[in-house]
Amino acid sequence: MSAEGERSSLAYEIIEAKDHIRLVGGEKFSPVHTFECGQCFRWMPSPKGGYVGVAGGRAARIWSEGEDFCISGSAEDYEDFWRRYLDLDRDYGEIASAFTDDFTRRAVDYGMGLRILRQEPWEALCSFIISQCNNIPRIQKIVGALCSAYGDAIEFEGERYMTFPSAERIAMLPEGGLDMLRAGYRAPYILSAAREVAEGRVDFDALDRMATSDAEKAIMQLNGVGRKVADCFLLFGLGKLDAFPVDTWMKKAAPYYKGAFDKGAFGNFAGIAQQYIFYFVRSTKFEN
Repeated sequence: MSAEGERSSLAYEIIEAKDHIRLVGGEKFSPVHTFECGQCFRWMPSPKGGYVGVAGGRAARIWSEGEDFCISGSAEDYEDFWRRYLDLDRDYGEIASAFTDDFTRRAVDYGMGLRILRQEPWEALCSFIISQCNNIPRIQKIVGALCSAYGDAIEFEGERYMTFPSAERIAMLPEGGLDMLRAGYRAPYILSAAREVAEGRVDFDALDRMATSDAEKAIMQLNGVGRKVADCFLLFGLGKLDAFPVDTWMKKAAPYYKGAFDKGAFGNFAGIAQQYIFYFVRSTKFEN
């Protein structure tokens, strides 16, 4: 086991079917807990079962079958993209075993099978700029409108889906070009951030190499990016697992979990603890 909490090889057996793969054994993966925990806004329940979403310019459906789970496409698609995107090489069981206070243990038990998605940095940054002072259904609606207006169309399972538009495409819009999103004061922040990224003043690779505290300070130089948005971007867009976003739900939970707002209580995996806690409190409307 490495210091980063990753295994050298994946413990799942991959069984190929005509149009999907089935992953058997290994550590539990829950599509419900992963896609309903508020970390991403492009995965929706599918009438065919499971969740359908678009990531990395491609669409997929992911669903559970008993203790196993399935991903549409081939084993090659899985190895090329979905394995990393779903963070399936990380031992969450061992990481969570270090979260010893009773409250966080309850949160872990509730959210078992949750994974931190490895989202594309620009999509994560833009999505969490939209998320500020917003609720998840409205965030999903605004993100969907952005993709419908400026993304590229792809076909999947007989349906039309849209990719997330690049920063370069958004940067070309005139002032007011995002007014149709009805995102309010957030629209100018999205446009400004897109221009900073497109013109190279925000370098995701450079931010990735920085210590989390330094990257946080750097990304907070953008208009409309406060600490919570910055930490969400670092956790979900750059995979910095020591980032610890604090919002209304985390503040509500603070009296109950070890260390209150001191992310150091959870070590290098504070972001994973945060996501278990956030999902537990938000989903259960926890009171005591």
